[in-house]
Amino acid sequence: MRVTIADVARNAAVSKTTVSRVLNGKGEVDSETAERVRTVIAELGYVPSARAVGLARGNSRTLAMLVPSLTWPWSAEVLQGVADTLEAAGYGLLLFTCNRGEESMAQFTSQVSARAFDGVLVIEPENTRGSIAALHHQGLPLVLVDDRGQGAAFPSVSTTNRAGGASAAHHLLTSGRRAPLVVTGPAHFGCVRDRLGGFADVLTEHGVGQPASRTFEGDFTVRCGQHVIERALADGLAFDSVFCHNDLSATGVLHALRAAGRRVPDDVAVIGFDDIPIAAYTEPSLTTVRQPMQAMGEAAARRMLDHLSGTTALRPDALVLPTELVIRSSAPG
Repeated sequence: MRVTIADVARNAAVSKTTVSRVLNGKGEVDSETAERVRTVIAELGYVPSARAVGLARGNSRTLAMLVPSLTWPWSAEVLQGVADTLEAAGYGLLLFTCNRGEESMAQFTSQVSARAFDGVLVIEPENTRGSIAALHHQGLPLVLVDDRGQGAAFPSVSTTNRAGGASAAHHLLTSGRRAPLVVTGPAHFGCVRDRLGGFADVLTEHGVGQPASRTFEGDFTVRCGQHVIERALADGLAFDSVFCHNDLSATGVLHALRAAGRRVPDDVAVIGFDDIPIAAYTEPSLTTVRQPMQAMGEAAARRMLDHLSGTTALRPDALVLPTELVIRSSAPG
């Protein structure tokens, strides 16, 4: 049977509070009583919970991570970066998803109230900005991973979405493509606006227009990529390339082009965004703008750890890591 703090208190003829004070070295117990408690601890072989000691000292050495869901396209890469960094620092990780909307957020908030963790890293779920802001204003240390272009309201780690869109446009123009389709993500995402803005700016600089008829709002799914190509072909749109705002929609584009008898890259070049693992194994392999997802997770965890250790205070600004164009067979140079 596991020895508890109550067993120690009973055998030492003191309260559990006194035992806790001895364990945490708070100096509020006279030396004779403290020595008696330590003797009983040794005799009983009591091993205090690291979590309980941490909470008593005002920290749990645990961080939380809040994500939309475990199927979010690049959550796993970010999580790996976070987990590696925390493990090396001797911290634990609690993972929360937001699959059930308000119910999930209520459960998460209850854990905040219970002081189950020292801070939270967030890949922001839909419609949670208000709840997250309220917790942050109440004192919860927080770092966003990809602030979605919402500005510097919170500490964050993001990437160069505008530059990534620009690099895709430069690559297509250099290879002679001047009539691209664009498959975006949800228009209210700041990263989507940045990717589209960077892409369109480069086209304009080179005298190439991007009419609204060749720009389609998507939802980052394989199906939306397929649907855009089916619709474009049905409408008789002329295009020689497609820039997708993530790799899943680009995968749908590849499937639909193959089904329609269009050759990639001979007839249509395709570029994605993210560089999730599947991008290297599509047919043909996908040229894409790589987000440094694992590095973003590592950087977010490091910002939080530096704050908790007192090394660097968290400020409402963004640490921005660069994107990189990865050239593969779907849009060669």
